[in-house]
Amino acid sequence: MFSPCVVRRLDQLLANLGYCSRRDARAWIQQGRVTVRGKVVDDFGAKASATDVLLDGEPLDHPDGLLILLHKPTGLVCSHDEREGPSVYGLLSERWRRRNPTVTSIGRLDKDTSGLLLLTDQSELVHRLTSPKYKVPKIYRATLTRDLSPDLIPLFARGTLLLKDEASPCAPADMKILSPREAEVTLTEGRYHQVRRMFASQGNEVLALHRSNFGPLELAGLPAGQWRLLPLDSFPKT
Repeated sequence: MFSPCVVRRLDQLLANLGYCSRRDARAWIQQGRVTVRGKVVDDFGAKASATDVLLDGEPLDHPDGLLILLHKPTGLVCSHDEREGPSVYGLLSERWRRRNPTVTSIGRLDKDTSGLLLLTDQSELVHRLTSPKYKVPKIYRATLTRDLSPDLIPLFARGTLLLKDEASPCAPADMKILSPREAEVTLTEGRYHQVRRMFASQGNEVLALHRSNFGPLELAGLPAGQWRLLPLDSFPKT
C-alpha cells in the first residue's frame, strides 16, 4: 500500500504517482520543477515523503491513494487487457492509469452489467472488500425473461444452492420480488457471474443486471460513465 509518509526517491515518487517515467522525472527534477519543504531539489536521488513535495508549485495528486466510486455503463470490461475491448479504466485520467500500484477494480462487473463499481490502488482494500470473510453486502437488480417464483426466496436464503462446477453452495442471499420479472438480490460473496448463474440454475435467464449498492455506498444519482472520489476510510476496519 502506498503511503504519503514513506520516504522515497523523488524520481520513483513521481513515476509511481503516474506523472511520467522515471527518466522524465529525473529531467523535471534537474530542471528545478520539484521542491521539498519549499526548497528546490535538483538531485533526483534525493528522498522525501510525498506530503513534503510540490511539482510546479502544486501538491502531488492523491499521494495517499485512490478510492473511486464509478457508475459503470454496460459495454465496458473490468480488465487491463486491451484485447478484451474498451474498459472502465478508459474513463479515468491517464495519470491515474499509470499509477504504481495499479488502479484496479474491487471485484468485477461483467461487460453486460451496469452499476456501482469501486476502483482503488490499495491492495488491502481489494482483499478486505472481496473476501467472503468480511461479508460486505452488494445489492443487484435483475430483470428476467420469465415470471419469478416466490419459491426462489427461501431457496436463495437457505445457502444450499449449488451452482454448476462449484464445490460449495452459495452463501445465503436475500431476494425480493419487485415485479413479476424483476428482483433485487443481496449477496455477501462475488462468484463468477453469480446472480446470472443462480437464476439460470432455476431455468430463468437474466436480461439486465445492475448493481445499486456496495456495502454502505450507493450511486445517489451519479450518471452512467461518471465517477467520484471517496475517502479511503469509507470502509472502516471492524
